Amino acid sequence: MKRRRVIFGLRPLLGMALGACLSVSVAQAGSLVEFPTVSGNGIPAHLLGYLARPDGDGPFPAVVVLHGCAGFSSGGSLQLADELKDWGYVALTVDSLGPRGLTTGCGGPFIDQPGDAYAALRYLSQQLFVAPERVAVLGNSMGGYSALYAVDGGLMTRYFQDFKERFHGAVAYYPSCGIPATTMTAPSLILIGDADDWNSADRCRHMIAHARPDSAPIELVVYPGAHHGFNFAMLQPGRSSLGHWLEYNEPAAKDAEAKVRAFLAANLAGAAPAKPATQ
Repeated sequence: MKRRRVIFGLRPLLGMALGACLSVSVAQAGSLVEFPTVSGNGIPAHLLGYLARPDGDGPFPAVVVLHGCAGFSSGGSLQLADELKDWGYVALTVDSLGPRGLTTGCGGPFIDQPGDAYAALRYLSQQLFVAPERVAVLGNSMGGYSALYAVDGGLMTRYFQDFKERFHGAVAYYPSCGIPATTMTAPSLILIGDADDWNSADRCRHMIAHARPDSAPIELVVYPGAHHGFNFAMLQPGRSSLGHWLEYNEPAAKDAEAKVRAFLAANLAGAAPAKPATQ
């Protein structure tokens, strides 16, 4: 696998491969890594990712971070990776769009992203500084949908049989809860606002209500008055995007951060084996 050191930021290295310049307000100090994946059409591809890791040899628990439909260059997913590093986790933010020559995933489900999550999981599991049995997946918006998709037992059986690696937790910020999710293979945490006009909290309630008794637990936290993007301080003041309202909500963001930290600590500290996929 190829690895390069990023000293003053990702912008000089990513260039055209990412399809857009980064809008990151602070300099990043992680590694740019490359690893293989397979697109939904079966064509092999190589992904780029931003790897942030704590000091020391590890092995550390890890989190795969999946961006929203605005893409890797929107900055928010890089912010999440750096926060996770500060909490003691290796974090790998995956660019699912740029290496495929795409600039947006908005307009519908992006079918390649869940498979990219597994490709990232495999890459992390091969690193000596990562504890492979202590890896979770986290995403916001489109990435949140893909995070849930990655631990849906029925979908795993159908699409991810070639991967022996398994996620041990999934965190989804304001996802589209449009997957069956009848039997989740790992504990899941969903965080969404009741004022979200892009993805519906009621749809998440409906999804959870139809989960099977043998599903791993799914926790839903709904924040009154919170909009899409409530955890990103860059969204203040709020703004419209593709007909939807995005706005930072400090109380919701702080509570969500505390819940995510507790969730990861509970599920990645000496993680038990993940549930087998539904047959």
